[in-house]
Amino acid sequence: MKWVTRSGAKVDRVACPWLIRRFIDPEAQFLFVPTAQVLETARREGGRSFDAEGADYTHRGNDCTFETLIKEFHLEDSALQRLARIVHGADIPHDINTTPESAGLRALAEGLAQVCLDDQKKLEVMSPLYDALYAYCEGSRPSSM
Repeated sequence: MKWVTRSGAKVDRVACPWLIRRFIDPEAQFLFVPTAQVLETARREGGRSFDAEGADYTHRGNDCTFETLIKEFHLEDSALQRLARIVHGADIPHDINTTPESAGLRALAEGLAQVCLDDQKKLEVMSPLYDALYAYCEGSRPSSM
C-alpha cells in the first residue's frame, strides 16, 4: 500500500514509516508530497495518509502520529510503548523532557533534516537508528522510562 505524508520529514514522519514497515505493512511505499497535496495524492493513489491535517492517521489529542498508529493497529508490544514515549517527547516540543532519550532523538532528526533534504534517504539513514532504539527499549526496564 502507498502511504502519503508531507515532505520535510523529521521525527514523526520518519518514525511512522519505520513503524509501518516493521509492524503494520512490510510492503509499504512512502510518498512525501507538499502539504496541500497529501489528501488528494492518497485518494488518487488509493493509499493512506498520515501526519497531516485531515489525514487518516495524525496527531490526536496529545498523541503524535506514531502513538496514533500504535493505538489504531492495536500494537501491544511493551518495547513499542516505551519507544512511543521517546518519539512523543522528540516530536512534541513542550514534551521534550518526557524521556531522557527524547532530546537526543530530536537533535538527530533536526540535524539530519539540515544535511539531507531527500525524505526517502532520511528513512534509509534513520531506520537502523529506530531498530537500535527499539532494541534498547526491549532491554530497558519500564521503571526507567
